[in-house]
Amino acid sequence: MNILFSWLGTKDIENMLDGEQNASISTTAIKSQVPFDKIVILSNHKQEHWERFERFVKKRMSTINRPAQDIQVYKANIDSPIDYEAIHQETETWVTKLSEQSDTLSINLTSGTGAMTALSVLIGKGKANVQFLQTTPKNELLQVEIPIDFGQEYVKSASKNIANTAASLPKIDSAFSDITAQSNAMKNVVDKAKRIARSEVPALILGDTGTGKELMANAIHQGSLRANKPIKIINCGALSENLVDSTLFGHKKGAFTGAEKDHPGLFEQADGGTLFLDEVGELSLSVQVKLLRALQQGEVIRLGDTKTINVDVRIIAATHQDLSTLVKEGKFREDLYYRLAVGIIFMPTLSDRVEDIPLIVGQLIEQINASGSKHPEYISKNISDNGIKFILSQSWFGNIRELWSTLNRAFLWTDSEVITEKHMLEAMLNRSKTETSESIELAYNDKVDIIQLTENYQKKYVLAALKASGNVKNHATKMLGLKDHQTLSNWMKRLRIENQK
Repeated sequence: MNILFSWLGTKDIENMLDGEQNASISTTAIKSQVPFDKIVILSNHKQEHWERFERFVKKRMSTINRPAQDIQVYKANIDSPIDYEAIHQETETWVTKLSEQSDTLSINLTSGTGAMTALSVLIGKGKANVQFLQTTPKNELLQVEIPIDFGQEYVKSASKNIANTAASLPKIDSAFSDITAQSNAMKNVVDKAKRIARSEVPALILGDTGTGKELMANAIHQGSLRANKPIKIINCGALSENLVDSTLFGHKKGAFTGAEKDHPGLFEQADGGTLFLDEVGELSLSVQVKLLRALQQGEVIRLGDTKTINVDVRIIAATHQDLSTLVKEGKFREDLYYRLAVGIIFMPTLSDRVEDIPLIVGQLIEQINASGSKHPEYISKNISDNGIKFILSQSWFGNIRELWSTLNRAFLWTDSEVITEKHMLEAMLNRSKTETSESIELAYNDKVDIIQLTENYQKKYVLAALKASGNVKNHATKMLGLKDHQTLSNWMKRLRIENQK
């Protein structure tokens, strides 16, 4: 398919009104060596003449037996002919879309303002199947070979600007300053996140509950070129099925009972910025289809409407679920998964970044004390060395979120100025663990050493209980549900576990 893209120029309208004379657009359509299957024209002025101009060009095409069915003037959402930001957004949206649809996309550089021409060149040069055309005052058609790769120069200039800005005011680094990263595991994650922040690719943040996925999403947004635009956050798992559509894509007045006025969805609200989809694995398959369309085409349609709205939104998604497994189970679209999984970040658990825990505890304590300081009877608190040691010995399956809740309980339940191991012990929640969720499958000829497997399993749990209890046998015995500490000693001897205390 061959497509012509052009802005509508004043001369195009004037010549049509003055005896239906040709100007740049009609000349290009007539004299192009290869006929255009589709002609897309953008404009924000003289709308009263659009329909007549479409008929004028169609008539010219029909006269010479060229395709005339798909010729249309589209409204461009720009405030003025020198509204660079809006012109850029409109041009990028249309050129990207049309380039994907066509074998060759021709861009007319004659019609429109200088801003429209410049941005058409900058954006068009980045597409492999784009060619540039322009007409002379005598209605001669020329194919323009631009010797400078403006697209590449633009990227180089933008890259230098990012580097200079980062050197003088380290925007990227400051954006990640709230993330504690003393451990190698977290340093590697932050380094990857900074690289993703500088790009425009979608980001997918994976990790267990409480690992700080939302904090990372905010850091990526603040470290990006979209930082001066909004970031909108939605927990997909907290929305009912009938509200997801309206919340993400908006609705028209009267679309459903209670829709008393038009409502822009989060995609429109985040236009130019970032949309963070937390727990994206909770979305239904029907909503996933619409989300994929918005990502691929940069378009949304409000509920109850037929009008397409162009949006420029960067998506950051997060989930604690294994999306690849959901794909296999048919619960998550494979094409959406690969669309999101470009810039992937795996957030480490708290137990994988032990070196960060003392600093994280200090930061959380500061927040608790700052919040409590507004109360006249509040006593500011700190934590003892044995309190920190106890925290380091725990697994923290809920990660930072569980640690935060436990510290809050410890601070709440005592008036002591120092939080000790005893206070932390009292603040810990009981977690009953009676079975594993892992399924076991065997083939007909498989052989297993069930005694060895069982002993290995027991050994892991005994070691974990000893670690969590600080090697206090009485408490480890209770954790494991054994009869008495002598029983535990016997187990340790049988499992060849040395007594550490």
